[in-house]
Amino acid sequence: MPSDLLSRALDQDISAVHRRFIAAMESRLPSMNLETKERYFAVVSILVGKLEAEDKNLREILQEMMSEAAAIILQEMSASS
Repeated sequence: MPSDLLSRALDQDISAVHRRFIAAMESRLPSMNLETKERYFAVVSILVGKLEAEDKNLREILQEMMSEAAAIILQEMSASS
């Protein structure tokens, strides 16, 4: 498969997975406690802000996210359900 066709197919696959992600999270929101929602919002907000800035590539963004989100993720993992 030529690379432009593969690229377009991957674009479509990524978009489809994004739609599934949104649907999955929207179905979970009503059952999430307030503290979990706050931590989730914090992580997602940081990630979206970084993705909107076009001066860094995805690898740099993910490296930053690992360190910035680590504390929030650990809080969620240690929180009682």
